Amino acid sequence: MITLLFPVLWFLGGPAGETPFDHVDPFLGTGGYGHTFPGAVMPFGMVQLSPDTATRVPKQSYPWCAGYRYEDPTILGFSHTHLSGTGHSDLGDILVAPMVGTLHTQPGPVDQPEKGYRSRFSHDREHAEPGYYAVDLLDDNIKAEMTVTTRAGMHRYHFPTSDQAHLLFDLVHAIYNFDGKVVWSSITVENNRRISGYRQTTGWAPDRRIYFVAEFSQPFDSYTVVQDDQPHYYFREPGRKQQFDAARRFAGRKLKTAFHFKTKADQPLLLKIAVSPNDIAGARKNLKAEMPHWRFDQVRRDAKTAWQNQLNRIQIDGDIAAKQKFYTSLYRTAIAPMTYSDVDGRYPGMDGAIQNAGDHVNYTVFSLWDTYRATHPLFTLTQPERVPDMIRSMLRHFQESPRKLLPIWSLHGNETYCMIGYHAVSVIGDAYLKGIRGFDVDTAYHAMRQTANHPDYDGLQHYRRLGYVPIDLEDEAASKTLEYAYDDFVIAKMAQALGRDRDAAIFSERAQNYRNIFDPGSGFMRARLENGRFREPFDPFRAAWHGDYTEGNAWQYSWYVPHDVQGLIDLMGGREAFIAKLDLLFEVQTDAEKYSEVDDISGLIGQYVHGNEPSHHIAYLYNYAGMPWRTQERIDQILAAMYSTGPEGLAGNEDCGQMSAWYLFSTMGFYPVAPGDGVYVIGKPANKHTELKLAGGKSFVITAAELNPDNPYIQSVHLNGKPLTTSYVRHQDIVSGGTLHFVMGPQPNHTWGSAPADLPPSMTAAPASW
Repeated sequence: MITLLFPVLWFLGGPAGETPFDHVDPFLGTGGYGHTFPGAVMPFGMVQLSPDTATRVPKQSYPWCAGYRYEDPTILGFSHTHLSGTGHSDLGDILVAPMVGTLHTQPGPVDQPEKGYRSRFSHDREHAEPGYYAVDLLDDNIKAEMTVTTRAGMHRYHFPTSDQAHLLFDLVHAIYNFDGKVVWSSITVENNRRISGYRQTTGWAPDRRIYFVAEFSQPFDSYTVVQDDQPHYYFREPGRKQQFDAARRFAGRKLKTAFHFKTKADQPLLLKIAVSPNDIAGARKNLKAEMPHWRFDQVRRDAKTAWQNQLNRIQIDGDIAAKQKFYTSLYRTAIAPMTYSDVDGRYPGMDGAIQNAGDHVNYTVFSLWDTYRATHPLFTLTQPERVPDMIRSMLRHFQESPRKLLPIWSLHGNETYCMIGYHAVSVIGDAYLKGIRGFDVDTAYHAMRQTANHPDYDGLQHYRRLGYVPIDLEDEAASKTLEYAYDDFVIAKMAQALGRDRDAAIFSERAQNYRNIFDPGSGFMRARLENGRFREPFDPFRAAWHGDYTEGNAWQYSWYVPHDVQGLIDLMGGREAFIAKLDLLFEVQTDAEKYSEVDDISGLIGQYVHGNEPSHHIAYLYNYAGMPWRTQERIDQILAAMYSTGPEGLAGNEDCGQMSAWYLFSTMGFYPVAPGDGVYVIGKPANKHTELKLAGGKSFVITAAELNPDNPYIQSVHLNGKPLTTSYVRHQDIVSGGTLHFVMGPQPNHTWGSAPADLPPSMTAAPASW
C-alpha cells in the first residue's frame, strides 16, 4: 500500500496567501505551449533543479523543451539544468533517479514504468513554490524534495525502510537527446560519501561542459557503474567500514552510476550537488560557499527569502486569479538570464579560456530576440542593480568572441546564433539612454557599432550595400531588414547622446531601411531580390522555415517598425487606412496549413499571434494613430484570451520571461513599444492599485478609479496630480517616483491622447492635425 506523503491541502492549493510569494504557481505554463518547468531555482540561478518527465530525439523534442510536461504520467528523475519557456531545447544535466528494490539503469517504457527507473506520480501528490519542489514517486513509495542555492541543489529523499535503496546518476540523460549528444563524461568516487564528475555535450550549445561535486548525508554501502550499458559492481571490502581504499574514476560516453544504501523510513537521505561551468575545483568551492551544511529547511527558507525580495518589488490589488497570473509572471521574469560564474568569479569565456568577472556576476541564456522587447526594459525598473552586470556579460562575450559580435542567443558559454537581429544593442542602448551606468560606455558603443557593421553576419553586408537584405542571398530577409532597421535606430539614439553626430546620421538613415521593402501594391512588407524586384509568388498568410519571414508571415511582420510608426502610417496610406488594416489583422482568418510547419505560431486572434514575439507591440499601435481607446479594447481582448491560471495558462512559449513581461507591463497599464525611445505607451491598467518599488526607496503608484468590466475605457489620466494628455509616460517620470492615476468609464474618451501633439514619439513627425 502506498502511503500518502503530502497533506490534501497542498493539492487544493492551501489557504489564500497574503504575500506575492504565496500567489506564484510554478505549474502555470507547464502544459500546452508554455514550456516552463516547475522545479526549484533561485533568482537568476545557475541551478534549475526540476523533474524530467520525458526525453526525445530532436524532431520530437519541441513539447519537452523544459524537460517536464504536465500531461505526462511518469517522472524519470531530477536534473539540475533547465531552460524556461524556450522553443528549442538542451540541458537536463546530471539526472538523479531514486528507486527501491531491483536496480534499473534504463528509463523503461512510459506505460510500464516498473520495468525501468521512471516512476508514476500524481499531481495531487506534487507541490511547487519558488525555490522548492516536492513529489511522491508512487511506484517506490518515495517522497522527493528539492531546494536550491544559486549554484547548488539539495535533495531530500524519504525512502521506506529498505536494504535496497538506490540513487542513480544518469549522465546519458539529456533534454533534446540523440546518439552522440554526450561527447564525454566521468565520475570519480572520492569516498563513500562524496563523488565528483563532469560531462561534455553537443547540441543546441555546440560545445558545453558542466562539472559537479555531490555529497551524501550518509555513506553508501556499494555502487554500480554502467559503462556502455555494461554494469560493474563495486563494494566495500570487509573491515573497511568508513571509506574505500582509494578514489576510483570512471569515464565514457555512456556513463551511469548507482549508489546503494540501507534506509529507514524515519531517516531521510539527503544529497547536495554543486555545479560549475569551469572545473571540479569550482564546483567544490561553490558547494563549500553556498551549502556547507545539511539543513534542508534552512536552504528552503533562504530561497523563499530571496524570492520574497524579488516578488515584493511590485504590489498589486486584485483577486486571487489576477495575483496568481501577475506574481507567477514576475517570478518567470527572474529566472533568466542565469548566473554563469563561480563564487570566485571564474567563467568559461567565448575564447575557450577560463576568464574571471571579478566581483561581478557573469550571465548567460540571453534569449535576446524575445527578451529585448519587454523583459530587459522591465529589468530597468525591477532589476536596475543587475542590469550593469548583464551588459558587462554581453561586452565580455563580444571581446572574447572570435567573430567579435555581441550575443545573439547565448547559451552556457556558447553562441547558438538562434533567431535574428543584433538586439543586444537594444538592451545596451535602452539602459544607457535611461541613465543606467556601471559598464564601460565606450566599449559598449564600440561593440554596438562593430556588431551592426559586421562583414559576415546574416546578410548584413548586403543590407549595408542595398538598404535591405535580399531574399535570394539570405533567408528570412524581410524580417531581418525590419529588425536591423530598429536596432540601427537604437544605435543612432545612443550615438546622438554620446555626441557622435556622424554615426547618428548614418544609423538614422539606416533606421529608415524598412521603407525599402514596403510594397504599396499589396500594402505589406515583402522580401526583395538582389535585383530590386519583390519575390514572387507572394502569399501574405504563408509562414515557413527559411522563408521570407522569421516565425511569422507578412500579416504579422508588416507592423514591425516600432521606432517609426508614423512613417509606417504614411506608407500604408494614412491614419484611416492604417486603422482599417490594423483592425483587419485581428479579424482575417486563413487555413492553418499556411503556417503549420512553424511550431511557434500559437495564440491567434485573426492573424495576430500572441504566442510569438513579433506581434507583441501591435495592440499598442492604435495610440500612434490617435485612437488609444482601440488599444484599450485590444489589450482587454488579449489578456482575456491569452493568459489564464493553471498549467495551460500561456498561449505560447514563455521565452525566458518575455510572455510574462508583456503581461506585467500590460496589466500595469503601459508597454515599451520601442525600447530606446525612453517612453512606455499607455494601454490600460488591469488592477485598481499597483505599486512599483524602485531604487533609492522610491515608489511609483498606479491607481485606477471606477475600474470594473463595465468601465473598460480611460476617461482621464493624471501624473503626479497633473493632467496627462499624452498616450505615453516617460521612463524618467516613473523612476523619479510618483503617481499615475486613471479614471475609467463605460464609453471611449475620443479626445484623450488623440491629438497629434499627444501621440507617442516616432522618427517621422506626426501631422499637425488629423
